[in-house]
Amino acid sequence: MVAKKTPGTATAAQTAVPKARVVTAEPGELAVRPGEEPWTPAEVEEARAELLTEGARLRAEITSSEKSLAGLMRDSGDGAGDDDADTGTKNITREHEMALAANAREMLQQTEHALQRLDAGTYGLCENCGNPIGKARMQAFPRATLCVECKQKQERRY
Repeated sequence: MVAKKTPGTATAAQTAVPKARVVTAEPGELAVRPGEEPWTPAEVEEARAELLTEGARLRAEITSSEKSLAGLMRDSGDGAGDDDADTGTKNITREHEMALAANAREMLQQTEHALQRLDAGTYGLCENCGNPIGKARMQAFPRATLCVECKQKQERRY
């Protein structure tokens, strides 16, 4: 017995996003889209400095959030004398601090990943299709790992 191809299967196979090509650029030769000017050493150092500054800011934010969260946990006590509104407010504040810390950790991870890619010469290459992301996009969002096309496909899936 032979399986038949359905029209949906053939279309899905043609539109599937290909695996990334492993392309490493020489230092100072980061990927750019056709028609874009190559990265200058000053632009590369500017991107690195921005990522390092962002990493330091995020580490400080995480430390501050963790201190605030520790204080909230310590001060929550047994809740004696609190009415429902007080308890609810404390819970919301604690959850808000936890969400801020988690977001900062995620952004720090993305920032560190971007620095690793910069050092490896793969900064500016889409991690999905392997094509250049685009210099302008990388300058606007230095933590980008996907080209616009792959990012749009990713967002449509959710």
